[in-house]
Amino acid sequence: MPILAIDQGTTSSRAIVFDDRMDVIASAQREFSQHYPASGWVEHDPAELWDSVLETCRAALDEAGTVDAIGITNQRETVIIWDRQTGAPIHRAIVWQDRRTAKTCAALRAEGHEGMVTGRTGLLLDPYFTATKARWILDNVPGAHQRAEAGALALGTVDTFLIWHLTGGRVHATDATNAARTMLYNIRTGEWDADLCRLFGVPMALLPEVRDCNAAFGETDPAHFGRAIPILGVAGDQQAATIGQACFAPGMMKSTYGTGCFALMNTGRQMVASHNRLLTTVAYQLDGQTTYALEGSIFIAGAVVQWLRDGLGIIASAPDTQALADRADPQQQVIVVPAFTGLGAPYWRPECRGAVFGLTRNSGPPELARAALESVGFQTRDLWSAMQDDWAKGGAQAKTGVLRVDGGMSASDFAMQFLADILGAPVDRPRVLETTAMGAAWLAGAHAGLYPDATRFAESWALERRFDPVMPDADRSARYDAWRRAVAATIAAAG
Repeated sequence: MPILAIDQGTTSSRAIVFDDRMDVIASAQREFSQHYPASGWVEHDPAELWDSVLETCRAALDEAGTVDAIGITNQRETVIIWDRQTGAPIHRAIVWQDRRTAKTCAALRAEGHEGMVTGRTGLLLDPYFTATKARWILDNVPGAHQRAEAGALALGTVDTFLIWHLTGGRVHATDATNAARTMLYNIRTGEWDADLCRLFGVPMALLPEVRDCNAAFGETDPAHFGRAIPILGVAGDQQAATIGQACFAPGMMKSTYGTGCFALMNTGRQMVASHNRLLTTVAYQLDGQTTYALEGSIFIAGAVVQWLRDGLGIIASAPDTQALADRADPQQQVIVVPAFTGLGAPYWRPECRGAVFGLTRNSGPPELARAALESVGFQTRDLWSAMQDDWAKGGAQAKTGVLRVDGGMSASDFAMQFLADILGAPVDRPRVLETTAMGAAWLAGAHAGLYPDATRFAESWALERRFDPVMPDADRSARYDAWRRAVAATIAAAG
């Protein structure tokens, strides 16, 4: 019987129905507004976000008919605080890309708190994560602190907000992967951490219950879809993609290209500490057993193509990028460092902004389009190299040899071939690119007994195309050295 996967992303919400063979039989998608109230600030209207989810779910169900369960995957770190009685948010959602708390993070770092934070959460002190965003809302909404302490408010990442509304306010819960991204959750003990909550000024009364990824999260209010449907799986989008890519064995690595780029390496039951400012996080938690991962986050991947479309106006739609890039002058080496909202891993420089290097009088739209696509490959190389080093220092005997890719930009042959070339390693693109939604669907379907276990699911993973590197080693080294110099210059310009 079918499973409905809710894939709530940064720029759109999607609902996808998978049948009992895990093939897509219905889908719907709706974009929603992005709000930029100040430089480096990014917000969503929670009511519009919720409406987009409800609308796409109803459209997909109208096409597919009944479903047996729901799985949820979501943009992570984005925070919403709402009234427990009315369900009304007290402020817009502050999105994971938002950088307004950079000074707060810098102050905490200067006070010497980062070691404790990293030791317990696997994260670095950065505005990317939920805790300082939550504190900002509490500090800037009159009376919010008092209401939070009194238990009148609820906090959640997007999954928690959706579960609350889907269940008619009966369930306030999250899963371990989303909790692990808040900077309030101790990934060693598997509990909310009182010391961290005090440090960030977030009352524990706000926080949801943490459950396994394949746990039961209540049933939907019959008013939404005509009957109650159980919610049987939840995972943050990058962890859901790791599951959808069947990266169940230690050492396996995937990279998802959506608005940002997120690479995860499964490290099994071992928490591998990074020496390269990567993150140690929860890959998934099934039946009480936690599996860990190393993660590198790039803030701008697909968003650089949106910049070409919406900011520069040189393409009409994303698929136009490859054809434009193909016309670029091969003698020009334009480099775009897309630090529009700061640099993510392994640099973690939120104060940086985007830069373009190597422009000539002959540089134009084709060269900028090629540089934009190549920037994603360069940034992935940064993560790949850091992960290989951390994995080896963690005691691994072998390097990861293949990168599995998914997400919208992975459909670009140009981008994926350059990725293989700059990595010097094969890049595997699966037959099914909807790996994030598939991961959420598998969690719910396996819980319901409709889908195979992890071993048999991994055996069903199918390759669509492998991209093998063809760039000469000397060219690869020269191109990557030029990228490193451009990043260094971008950091220097930020002061």
